[in-house]
Amino acid sequence: MTRYDRTRRRIALFAAAAVSAAGLFAATGALAYDGTNCRAPGNCWEPKPGFPEQVAGSKFDPKHNPAEVAKQSQSITAMEERNQKRVAYFQKTGQFVYDVSKIPSN
Repeated sequence: MTRYDRTRRRIALFAAAAVSAAGLFAATGALAYDGTNCRAPGNCWEPKPGFPEQVAGSKFDPKHNPAEVAKQSQSITAMEERNQKRVAYFQKTGQFVYDVSKIPSN
């Protein structure tokens, strides 16, 4: 087999791979269709079979505990207070201290 024939085989193999890849790429749109029926353009949400149209008040309603939900806002408030202490100390001394317990109280 000559060098010319090997080059032609490689080009043919590369072209076949490129065509296969393009075909797979074009077919992914058809594979992504899940059978939903859109009420309006962009409004295609449908509940899974066996689930209610409205979750609130059904057996699938998570009924979050208010104390658990409030934990995040409490932690954010504590974080903002620590950041205020860091910024105030940095503005006063020009030195940034990450650990708030190491910032002097004066």
